[in-house]
Amino acid sequence: MLDAGTMNATTTQPAPAKATGGFPPFDQTTFPSQLFWLVVTFAFLFVVMWRVAGPRINSVITTRRDKINSDIAAAQQNRNDAEAASAAYQTALAGARARANVLADENRKRVADEITKAKADADAQAHEATAKAETRIQAMRVDAKVSVMKAAQDAAIVIVARLTGDTVSDADAEAAVKSASGG
Repeated sequence: MLDAGTMNATTTQPAPAKATGGFPPFDQTTFPSQLFWLVVTFAFLFVVMWRVAGPRINSVITTRRDKINSDIAAAQQNRNDAEAASAAYQTALAGARARANVLADENRKRVADEITKAKADADAQAHEATAKAETRIQAMRVDAKVSVMKAAQDAAIVIVARLTGDTVSDADAEAAVKSASGG
């Protein structure tokens, strides 16, 4: 702890510094040197911008402009090429469609001719088969009529033989069957 006797010492503040006139750039005594260095700095920056940075910036801008213009020209050329390719494709497609239609028409005609020929052949075969069948039917009728007449003659001979006990000749039985049948 401190005793009360030592607390009596006094503290003094240092004396304030002498005022120098405020903010240094606003000090009127330094204006001529400030203006001199302003002119020197501005001249230096102007020369640097004029001789170094300006040409570089101009070069970059020119290069970019040329690149953009060449890209636009290339894009236009590609567009023209694409339009020409599209026109050629459409022309080829139209030609292919026309050829396909011609081939389809030829195939339809060929198939129709084949169908007509096949139908005519089938009709001819059916007519021929019908004629053969009618000939066979006619022959079968004749055979059937002959068989019926023969069976009727045999039956007449047997009936006369059983009923009368007489024998009848084949010629007499045939004449009797013909007169009975109306033919």
